[in-house]
Amino acid sequence: MKQLIIGLLCLTSSFLFAQEEDPNLFTVDSNYFYGTLLEHNPDIAHLITDHPTGLILSYNKKTYGFQPWESRFNYPDWGFSFVYQDMKNEYLGKNYGLYAHYNFYFLNRNLNFRIGQGLAYTTNPYHKETNYTNGAYGSDLLSSTYFMLNYKKENVYKGLGFQAGISVIHYSNANVKAPNNSTNTFVFNVGANYMFDYKSEPDFQPSTENKKFTEKIKYNIAFRTGVNESDIVGMGQYPFYNFSIYADKRINRKSAFQVGADVFFAHFLKELIYYYSVAYPERHVDPDTDYKRVGIFVGHELFINKMSFITQLGYYAYYPYDFEGRVYERIGLKRYFGDTFFSALTLKAHGAKAEAVEFGVGVRL
Repeated sequence: MKQLIIGLLCLTSSFLFAQEEDPNLFTVDSNYFYGTLLEHNPDIAHLITDHPTGLILSYNKKTYGFQPWESRFNYPDWGFSFVYQDMKNEYLGKNYGLYAHYNFYFLNRNLNFRIGQGLAYTTNPYHKETNYTNGAYGSDLLSSTYFMLNYKKENVYKGLGFQAGISVIHYSNANVKAPNNSTNTFVFNVGANYMFDYKSEPDFQPSTENKKFTEKIKYNIAFRTGVNESDIVGMGQYPFYNFSIYADKRINRKSAFQVGADVFFAHFLKELIYYYSVAYPERHVDPDTDYKRVGIFVGHELFINKMSFITQLGYYAYYPYDFEGRVYERIGLKRYFGDTFFSALTLKAHGAKAEAVEFGVGVRL
């Protein structure tokens, strides 16, 4: 009898332990899309000649609350996706993209919002002799972002489900090389999904976190760099070096607000000032005009596990040369390594006009 009780206890404890483990379920989905290029810039009007089509293939890792961050965001998926798009224009060619993405769920998990960020390869970029008509893509490698909003049902029948909705797909090289008028495609998509090992799907685990969360003000130092080019084709690519110092205050486990300052050393701007002073004397540009800029900004940081999404809005306090206006913004991703160090991939822009893709590292103290 004693041995039986011990055996039952061992079996029960093993069962409970198994229930606490992440079952590692995932889904795959496929979406066909049909849409139109948006004329966000009159310089690409001649490239809008037909309706683009394509395919989005995705892998999605399911979450059920076995990690604390998962329940904070209503048990999202994370995963990877591949996008093929035929631009239906001989000068734009075809695009192939690889992305990392998150799926967020709303309305009793019937509404699914996805954001994906990655790199795309275009088959027919600008060339001054063979494809000077393509003013959208100045390089064969592009930065790409896509948003998808679906009505989605999973595991309708033996793991098979369906979805339909709308998406926006953006391609740009962020002024790494001119020209860079970019494209935005609005599409309607429809597809199917399949959940592997659907019979072992667990219940969603309720949050066990203490809702009260406090953290003292943190101080951040970041260094960002990369290369970019002015809008004048053929001027050349030049490095830039951006330094930031800012304070942030987390108001809960998800969000922190930021305030700080940036210093920008963009050598393309130095060359652009000299170019205008020589080529366009009627502009009265002094070749010795300082190319450096200093900005102040406010921002927000959304923490998702070890990743975070940042948005910042800035104003140039020191602005000796007028380039795209005094207001700028920065959006992008940070990846934390422990509690102190981070890397970042961000886009700096003025309105809808990108200036640079920034690769950064920093500390949060």
